[in-house]
Amino acid sequence: MKNIIKTKWFIFGTYLLLVLATLLIGYVLLQNNNTLKNVIVSFFEVAENRTFDYRQSLQVIHKRPIPNKDIVVLAIDDASLESLWDKYGEWPMPRNIYADMINYLEQQKPQAIIFDLMFIKSIRATKEADKYLADTMNKYNNVYTAMNFDNQPSDVRIPADLPEKLSVNIENHSQVNFKNKYNFTNCRTILTELLNGKVNVGMTNVMRNSDGIIRNVSPVMLYKDKYYPYLTFKAGADYIAQSNENKFVIDKQSNLNILDTKIPLTKDGDAILNWYGPSGTHTVIPMYKVVRAMEKGEKLSSFDFKDKIIIIGTTAMSLHDTKSVPVQEGVYPGVEVHATFFNNMLDNNFIHKTDLFTDIIILAAVIGIVGGIVMLSTSTIFAFLSTALFSIAYLFISYYIMELYNLWIPVVLPIIAIMAAFALSFLAKYLMKAKDFEYQYKLATIDGLTELYNHRYFQDTLRKQIDIARRYNQAFSLIIIDIDFFKKFNDTYGHQAGDAVLRQVAQTLKKNSRTTDYVCRYGGEEMSIILPNTGAEEALNNANRICKAVADKPFHLTPVDTANVTISLGVATFPDNAQTPQDLIEWADKGLYYAKEHGRNQVGRY
Repeated sequence: MKNIIKTKWFIFGTYLLLVLATLLIGYVLLQNNNTLKNVIVSFFEVAENRTFDYRQSLQVIHKRPIPNKDIVVLAIDDASLESLWDKYGEWPMPRNIYADMINYLEQQKPQAIIFDLMFIKSIRATKEADKYLADTMNKYNNVYTAMNFDNQPSDVRIPADLPEKLSVNIENHSQVNFKNKYNFTNCRTILTELLNGKVNVGMTNVMRNSDGIIRNVSPVMLYKDKYYPYLTFKAGADYIAQSNENKFVIDKQSNLNILDTKIPLTKDGDAILNWYGPSGTHTVIPMYKVVRAMEKGEKLSSFDFKDKIIIIGTTAMSLHDTKSVPVQEGVYPGVEVHATFFNNMLDNNFIHKTDLFTDIIILAAVIGIVGGIVMLSTSTIFAFLSTALFSIAYLFISYYIMELYNLWIPVVLPIIAIMAAFALSFLAKYLMKAKDFEYQYKLATIDGLTELYNHRYFQDTLRKQIDIARRYNQAFSLIIIDIDFFKKFNDTYGHQAGDAVLRQVAQTLKKNSRTTDYVCRYGGEEMSIILPNTGAEEALNNANRICKAVADKPFHLTPVDTANVTISLGVATFPDNAQTPQDLIEWADKGLYYAKEHGRNQVGRY
């Protein structure tokens, strides 16, 4: 039983070593080859991001999460662009139109008006229109406008110093580091009257993933060692806190907190968006309809802007403000990315990605589960089907965890780990079976005391050698051995001394026999050697050599006692002396008796 337990532990240890060795080899290869490391990391990043896209698309199909009806996109779409172009003869349209639109919308008391448009200096805009727009924006507390950071060299544009009021204070208690991705060296400023006025200003910078798709948006970014808010983060924070908030805390769990709203951040400062559907999911109203109603002095008949969050931006394809996103159709105008971010803030609905420690726990769990399935299964087909079903179940679990708990657990590495664990477990199981078979075979064929073949194996081998000898017309020989005066060792020194004599005689026989010979324990103190393809004279010579080897060797009976041991041997040869196993044994026994009767310590031949 102890041997079986040791064997099981040996196989389990082998399985763990295989897994650890595979991981170690992979780690060493990655550390010593940056190119390979970048390729592999990029592959896993892209593959894992694709699984995120599929999960998000499935959520959209199931119409979860539900977009907030209070968020309205006032879109400069293709129809609006054509209508405004015909009316004003140019693009962009005169800024006084935006000012009139703000006054028109404010009459209906919206919660916020957010411009995803940059009002920079323009030679086509009159100073009066610029001033009218700035005065109008600065008149209201709920108007937001956009600006953008970049990394243009200073000889193209001198980096501007921005007013202190545009920045926010970040108290960071986490490992989040915005400098890795969101540290900019230059900016494109908007009208001075807006920068220095009361209007709220936020940034519109977004970073695509390596495959060109936008999945993340940073709530804040760095410029000249100061933090500046993303446009809809600024508007959303003000909406949630009901004040112009400018101080935020990132806790130890990397959550950016605004009252009860938590925005989980990645190590680079990204917030992972939870998407609501394809383009047009949020309420979209073409701008030309609002302009026409405004010019008539009427409310828009089909919509009321009271208590709405209005985000104004371009959706026309010709204006090139489109982004690749992870949901159906795959293309969003930038203004709808803002709508998604704002909606995530209102719903407290951002995606949280598991950390490295959790990923390791998940990998260890799936490896353990698959290893258990394979090890405990008696059928290969059952193990394969169970592992396949477990893989499918894991995919469903990963989807529902994201849908129900907004948690992004890894998929690619666990699935690869499942396949690797399946293969390694089968290898370990094969080794276990081989070792177990070897152990069982040893129990069935080997004598436990002397480690010689046992009597049953002797009988089977003797019959097989007779069949082989007859088939190929060969001779083979048998030696029967008996330890002289064996009883005296037990009587004088005890049974342990007798066992020691048996073990040492057995070792001597094996050492002085050929590798092709079968050395067996016949019974009691008797042993035997089957010598394949060996004639009578050669067998006699071997027997004499073995007899001398035993007689010349000092035997250790106890730690302090030694003695000389001798053996008597009888030799028989097939087919010279007998034609059956029983007759061959009887012939060899007669030779053994002859040796005993004539003084022992010799070879007898009948």
